Amino acid sequence: MTNPFHDFNQQIIDEFRANHGRVGGPFEGGRLILLTTTGARTGTPHTTPVGYLPDGGDRILVIASAGGSPRHPDWYRNLLAHPRVTVESGVFTYEAEAVVLAGEERDRAFARAVEADRGWAVYQEKTDRVLPVVALREIARPGPPDINASSPAEAVRLVHDVFRRELALIRRELATGSSTLGAQLRVNCLTFCQGLHNHHTGEDVAMFPFLAERHPEAAPALDRLRAEHEHIAALVEELRRTLSGTDLDSVRTEVERLTTELEAHLAYEEEQLLPLLEQA
Repeated sequence: MTNPFHDFNQQIIDEFRANHGRVGGPFEGGRLILLTTTGARTGTPHTTPVGYLPDGGDRILVIASAGGSPRHPDWYRNLLAHPRVTVESGVFTYEAEAVVLAGEERDRAFARAVEADRGWAVYQEKTDRVLPVVALREIARPGPPDINASSPAEAVRLVHDVFRRELALIRRELATGSSTLGAQLRVNCLTFCQGLHNHHTGEDVAMFPFLAERHPEAAPALDRLRAEHEHIAALVEELRRTLSGTDLDSVRTEVERLTTELEAHLAYEEEQLLPLLEQA
């Protein structure tokens, strides 16, 4: 006899992997990862779709809600026994160390989650257990990130799509939020800013020099892209400055400015560089 819950999870996992993190149904348009833990009793790997919250830097947060069940989800009990886990974002795959937040740190993180989505509070109201909040901190490793792509050109396209999707989420959150800037929304924006900075830095120090050496004719395009990086960096800094306040309209304005400039930049980069990368 099949397990309907297991079958549902497997459908989500298959769709997630086939579409680089895009899924339909109840998770459509949300932030979702595949979390692989080691069974507490069996020692075998188990993969579960889990919603997450950005937390800046090199970590994300997951909440062991189990829909408000009185019992902790299996993945949570697994990571208590084996804190090293694997995270799949649809584009990136990495190893992470799971740390259960405690005390005020847990309470602040959970309050941010509730502020962003009342559903977390509904889950908490259904159960007597305190819903655990777990930080998944990426374990640094040498070399480039592990991108689920078959070629350098596809890797660039997929990473660009990550930024497009996250900006779309942030813009939707800004449009549907309250009249003030929420703490989790601020973290989402700052995490995006840091990720974009890291991506552009990587292109400046690695990909652009690689292409310049092999394709001297691309020099004008690369010069333009470097200049656009500087311009976008200035927009990011202005967004950071705005995020230090509470004026939601100002944040919306800066996010729209950044979106317009970044979309044009990504489109130009793909037009100019993907054909060169496909030859690599």
